[in-house]
Amino acid sequence: MDGASLLERLLRRDRVVTIAGVVVLCLLAWLYIVAGAGLGMNAWEMSRLALFPHQQTADVASDMSGMGMSGMDMSATEPRVWGAAVWALMIAMWWVMMVAMMSPSAAPTILLYARVHHHALAQGQIQDKLAPSGVFMAGYLLVWLGFSVAAAALHWLLEREAFVSATMMSSQSRWLSGIVLIAAGLYQLSPLKNACLSHCRAPSAFLSRHWRPHALGALRLGALHGAFCVGCCWMLMALLFVGGIMNLVWVAGLAILVLVEKVFPAGQWVGRTAGIALIAWGSATFLV
Repeated sequence: MDGASLLERLLRRDRVVTIAGVVVLCLLAWLYIVAGAGLGMNAWEMSRLALFPHQQTADVASDMSGMGMSGMDMSATEPRVWGAAVWALMIAMWWVMMVAMMSPSAAPTILLYARVHHHALAQGQIQDKLAPSGVFMAGYLLVWLGFSVAAAALHWLLEREAFVSATMMSSQSRWLSGIVLIAAGLYQLSPLKNACLSHCRAPSAFLSRHWRPHALGALRLGALHGAFCVGCCWMLMALLFVGGIMNLVWVAGLAILVLVEKVFPAGQWVGRTAGIALIAWGSATFLV
């Protein structure tokens, strides 16, 4: 077997392994979220409460107490006490949710990275036998971990100030909802959003510009891609405070919007249309 055939087989095998790894990671993340992320209630029930808050009952409160969420006042007038365990749970919830929402849109760049690595290997530019795609993805997810820590801190602050319900983990303030909706819409139309999205939509140009060999280079490159991704999507993620952090309708809807923006040809126009709709929605929130 000649070198070209061996390289082709290696590329096909690594491509399959990489795709399988991303799919499994994404599925596990979604299963964790649907199961309730350790919050004591499955996400279907939490989604129902976020969409129909008037259906909240004392029975739900009793179900959630004693299941890691003790100390929560289901009337949503008092915030829960955030001890070390709750902090860890909330950071994990945010991080796994980001994995579930962002992995599909990151998959094309991860696969392209593996292919570029093999090309560099064939040209003799590097000596690594396997493309460290997992290291690239680790760098990407570490950036989202940092975002999740910041999101959990904001979550704690908004809950403490009674802007976000401790029960449904969604906004209970018309002002907060309106401001976040309008801010997210304006950001969708901003030059910074467009610049970050351009990097995410053109992985070939991104990799050729920032390429570094070896595992450390893969980690750096993954982190840089994650930074552009956070810059592109952070205000969309803030919308979870409006619709409900564990509201599956909002989580799935935002994940689809992110995927369309980054992957599909008309993604930029879809994102801008969504921005206009968010501004209109936020404005209406102040009037109703």
